[in-house]
This record gives sequence, structure tokens and C-alpha cells, in this order.
Amino acid sequence: MLKEALEMKLKEYKDMEIMLSDPKVISDNKKYKEISKKYSEMGTIVQKTKEYFKILEQLKENTQLLKQEKDVEMKEMITQEIKEINDKIVKMEEELKILLLPKDPEDEKNIIFEIRAGTGGEESALFVADLFRMYKRYAESKGYLFEQIDFHPTELGGYKEIIFALKGKNAYGNFKFESGVHRVQRIPATESNGRIHTSAVTVAVLPEVEDVELEINEKDLRIDIFHSSGAGGQNVNKVATAVRITHLPTNTVVVCQDERSQYKNREKAMRILKARLYEKFIVEQQEKISKNRKNLVGTGDRSERIRTYNFPERRVTDHRINLTLYRLEEILDGNLDLIIQPLKDEDIRMKLLEFYEKG
Repeated sequence: MLKEALEMKLKEYKDMEIMLSDPKVISDNKKYKEISKKYSEMGTIVQKTKEYFKILEQLKENTQLLKQEKDVEMKEMITQEIKEINDKIVKMEEELKILLLPKDPEDEKNIIFEIRAGTGGEESALFVADLFRMYKRYAESKGYLFEQIDFHPTELGGYKEIIFALKGKNAYGNFKFESGVHRVQRIPATESNGRIHTSAVTVAVLPEVEDVELEINEKDLRIDIFHSSGAGGQNVNKVATAVRITHLPTNTVVVCQDERSQYKNREKAMRILKARLYEKFIVEQQEKISKNRKNLVGTGDRSERIRTYNFPERRVTDHRINLTLYRLEEILDGNLDLIIQPLKDEDIRMKLLEFYEKG
């Protein structure tokens, strides 16, 4: 099956080469860009496929030589070479299977990150600040551009909610498994009896969309303008600049008050609204497709408990893949690859199982 799938990819690549030299395609700027992008993306798998077929041919030749060879020493040399070739083939086949998997079209998108305090009051709000710092440090290590969109601080230095955007290559692909409930177990600074408290924070990672991907009817929106407020609810702006946008058909509400400009707050609120509505659309599409499908790493459901951070034991556990690491400080300091890479590996493993079961 692998060989046939790769031959189809080579044919598709050659067909695209022909199309890219077709005057009709060249004159259609949109179509030309689409084909060029796909052609460029296929470059890696095409190169690997050619190498794979070349090594298969080499194996065939060596096998024939072994049958014909009479000299014992030469036979041993050819046998050893055949073993090395077979080892290469096994490794290449694993790489090619992964390259053949359908790519998530959302992976390359920029993202909007929402972190909200849940159960646990002020302790939960303080953990929002911890997670925000963790994600920001990890994003900086990967070279992503950071943009703060909105935040609601508390008096003790936490956040009821913080929203920010990350821009860069494969942003959604790197962070998409972070959506869900993050639980923290630790002794709060305000706890006089030294008891461990359990609090929860909700994380939502939304792919950011272009206008062409999502159309919103202005008639479906209710826009309210009001005075912004700071920690504790005190008024911080005498001019009404905060914006609340309600999408009436879905009752989706977005509030943005970080900027001193009403226009900028409205612009940011619309970006968040579009991302949330697009996420709803993606979830609905996935539910239709995956009724008879195995669950992968997670559903992305915001109500799903995905991870626990236990401070007394210095332990972080990701419940989806039963991964436990006693490296809490390192992870909270931004070394998220310790968790994200195993999640990606498990996702690929499950997709490969599903892909090849379908035959």
C-alpha cells in the first residue's frame, strides 16, 4: 500500500509541474498561488520518495548479486550490505508514513490564546499568571511574535482572564493540545494551616482566521460601549472605550478593554469573536467526520481535564497520555517541549493506526 500511495504522490507532483507551466493557470493568480504552495509543500515527500525507490532498486540488485555470487567472502559482504539497506528501508518507511498523513490545515495558522481562572478563587487567578508566564517563555524560545489583546488583573497579582496572540510558523500546530482544564495542587500563600488546595484554570487555543475564511453579518452583532475597569472593579478610564460584542445567533460574547482607543478595542474584540466562531465551526466539522473514529490525544474540549501541576511533589501529569514528569519548575519556566513533543508523537501514532486500518 505504501508504494502505491507514494507513486500517486509522484504522479500528483508531475501533474502540478505541468499545470504550473500552463498559460491558463499562470494567468489565474489565485489558482497559480494555490498550486505553487501545494507544489512547494510536497517537495520533501517527493525527494524522500525518490530516495526510497532508489534504495529499493539497490536492494533488488544486491539480492540478485547474492544469488549469483559463489565466493564466500563476497557473499558475506553482500549479505551485510543487504542488512544495512533493509535497516535504512525500515527507517525511511516510518518517515514516509508520517509524511503521507493528511496535514491539519489549521496547524500553520496564528493563534489567539485565552487563559481563564476557574474553581479556586484568587489561587486560580494566580495560576493563570503562572501559565501565562510559561506559555510566553516557551513562545519566545520558539521565536513567536507576542501580542497582548486583553487582560483582567486581580489585586494579588493574578488574572481573572488574559488573552494574547502568537504569530509564527506552525503556531496552532505547536499549541493546539493545550486546550482544556489545567489543574494545580499547592499550598496557597494565603493558607495559614499549610493545607494543599486544588484549583483549576481553563485554556483555549484558537486558530486565528482571515476575513475570507469566515463571513460575519453585521446584523447579527450587538455592540456595546462602556467604561473599562481595573483590578477590583475600579474605573480606570473616564472615556467609554471598552467594547462588548455579542454574536446573537450563537450568543457568543467578547469583551475587550485593554486599549485606550475604542476603535482598537473593537478591532481586537472582532479578532477574538472570529476565532471563537471559527473554532465552533471546526468542532462541528470534526464531530461529523469522527463519529466512528478513535479519539486521538484529546478532543480539544475546554471542559476536559488534561493536566495536573502538583507543587509539593514537583510533578506534572498529562492525563491524556499518562505522562508524568518530576520537572515542574523546568516546565513552568517554559520548557514545554517535554510535554508537547510526546503529545505530538502520540497523535501521530494514533493517526497512523487509523490511516492504515482504513487501508
